[in-house]
Amino acid sequence: MQEFFDKYQIDDEVIAAGVSGGADSLALVLRLQDCGKKVVALTVDHGLREESRKEAEYVAEVMKKYGIEHHILTWEGEKPISGVETIAREARYDLLQKWCAEHMVRTLAVGHHRRDQAETFLMRLQRGSGLFGLSGILPVSYRGWLKIIRPQLNDDPDDLRDYLKERKIKWVEDPSNQCLDFQRVKVRKFLPKLEEAIGISEERLAETAAVLARTREYVESQVAKFVKNNVRCWNDKIFSLSPEVFADQHDEIRYRVLAQLLQESGGSEYVPEAAAVLRLCAEIDESSFKGATLGGCEVFKAAKRLWIVPEEKSGFVLKRQDWEKCLQDFPQYAKAKLPYKVRRALYLVLTKA
Repeated sequence: MQEFFDKYQIDDEVIAAGVSGGADSLALVLRLQDCGKKVVALTVDHGLREESRKEAEYVAEVMKKYGIEHHILTWEGEKPISGVETIAREARYDLLQKWCAEHMVRTLAVGHHRRDQAETFLMRLQRGSGLFGLSGILPVSYRGWLKIIRPQLNDDPDDLRDYLKERKIKWVEDPSNQCLDFQRVKVRKFLPKLEEAIGISEERLAETAAVLARTREYVESQVAKFVKNNVRCWNDKIFSLSPEVFADQHDEIRYRVLAQLLQESGGSEYVPEAAAVLRLCAEIDESSFKGATLGGCEVFKAAKRLWIVPEEKSGFVLKRQDWEKCLQDFPQYAKAKLPYKVRRALYLVLTKA
């Protein structure tokens, strides 16, 4: 595990860890402690099962035994009837992120392992994902400002259970892991059959995801290079670039750049659907393109530039005197010849800030 921290330069004094009580997360938090990390264990009680509180309290007992700070975070309010798996996941991460923000912890460790990676690869393959999706779960990712790390991503889950057995530590078996209503459970039960039939093991699937992840890193580096050299950013929400330079790029770079700018300008956690972004890429090239909306953004051409600004849905009209008053506080924009929609978007960003 220390190799992981060295590779990704994780040097936080305090790391939070999501601990459900399952073998993977219990092994995670104890192995973090073995590495000399100051770790805080966080258990989310979703309240979806009668046993959930008891399981969270069991984690508290184990953490107390090993001198690890522990907190139970409770998901309050009504619970969903459908889409439980996805909604519960989002609620879990929201609670974890909120606790980290309140306690100024910038890194959260979670217990994903090699089998999780293999399952994710197959699930995304079934959905027809491309390079980024088939890259699987990333070792390090971000949820806003929060860094999420997965130090066990290359580990065999059976080894994690052996680790707990050696320390005589029991873990909780979540009954939902056997429920065939969940797609991941169906894939998990299919994995041994896949290996038996044609020799594709979870290890091979995880290795394939890792190979694709390296390609993804290269594409991301090219996107970052293009944005740095060709995209002008105005207060983190408004972007402009040359339509001609944009048109000269490879289709994949065009798609990735546009998706990233739409996500950042629109303030969404996720990029818009790939098909919609690709359609917009094609429309931008047309001489008749006048503008479009996507992902909470407006995209248009003006003053020989391609602009991406937050979509204004309220019908707000920017008056000249209001803009001139704004320039008194932000004189750096006084000489910029900005189209009206850009001035309006910039005014709303500046005055809201």
